[in-house]
Amino acid sequence: MTTKLAVFDFDSTLMDGETIEIIAKEVGLQEEVASITKRAMEGELDFFDSLTYRVSLLKGLKESKVNEICHSLPYMNGAKETISELKKRGYIVVCFSGGFQNATSYAKDILGYDADFSNIFHIKDSILTGQVGGEMMFSDSKGKMLERLQNILKVSYDNTLTVGDGANDLSMFKHAATRVSFCGKPILKKAATICLEEKDLTLMLDKI
Repeated sequence: MTTKLAVFDFDSTLMDGETIEIIAKEVGLQEEVASITKRAMEGELDFFDSLTYRVSLLKGLKESKVNEICHSLPYMNGAKETISELKKRGYIVVCFSGGFQNATSYAKDILGYDADFSNIFHIKDSILTGQVGGEMMFSDSKGKMLERLQNILKVSYDNTLTVGDGANDLSMFKHAATRVSFCGKPILKKAATICLEEKDLTLMLDKI
């Protein structure tokens, strides 16, 4: 049987919102962080620079508080149902996120995807240091990781589906025949084969 691969972004795709903005609300910096996130997702700022700066603003937060927030995020309408249906159609479903493992690993079993690749807060003595590392640090990280998975799983370009909303999803769009912009930024819509404007992931199922 032909192996098929579906890769979803997490923030504003599988989850209804931006994890780092929701965490920043805890320290009264939601507006500043949201402004930077918006510019990064529109491709105006370097993703690495914007990520490391935004995380630096969270220095001093307790890990327990971050986990509490990350374990109560609102998931996108239709996320679980869409993943379930894709798996029935023979897809391996993966999440790539420029966000954080605290959220994506927790959501994995709830939403039903097979694996998650994301970033990790650096923590000392159960407190965020303001530093970050991980697998999705750069604007081209998603594309490079997708290429690796395609090689490992022997999945072709034609059998790859990608779903996202921001500029850091562009690099993975290059390696997929089916490219879904989900309430996406203008820069991503230009590269998409399917554009959805309603917050309901199930709407993509009859278009792929």
